[in-house]
Amino acid sequence: MPFLVPLFASCEHKKDLAQQPPPPLATNPPHLYLDQAQPRLPTIKLWLGAQEMVAEMALTQTQVATGMMYRKEMGTNDGMLFVFPRSHRTAFYMRNTVVPLSAAYIDPEGTILELHDLKPLDETPIEAGSDNIQFVLETPQGWFKKNN
Repeated sequence: MPFLVPLFASCEHKKDLAQQPPPPLATNPPHLYLDQAQPRLPTIKLWLGAQEMVAEMALTQTQVATGMMYRKEMGTNDGMLFVFPRSHRTAFYMRNTVVPLSAAYIDPEGTILELHDLKPLDETPIEAGSDNIQFVLETPQGWFKKNN
């Protein structure tokens, strides 16, 4: 009989928990991006044709989600390279981003499949036409036209 008492007490405790209302849903779920400009990220030199560019590498979820948000400027031959673990159909937008940008959607082999101009503060996602995008390179708007 002593064995039944703890079992009974345990059932009563679960019953009490079941009668409690569920916790309220979060009205503002946490977001992955920072609330300020992220520090300069590690860089890599890229060559697009004969043109050399220094690109910051966004590798983590927070770095990718924050991107160029809250930054006020971007150098003429600077860029930001977003690196994804595998190819997919991506979409980029310009939340909290005031610098006009161009974005190259790039496949795993490094071929630019699509170019898009992004408007400052426009939160409309610009979805890739391909599901084979593994990298996105953001540059000052018009960089690809000037350097093609």
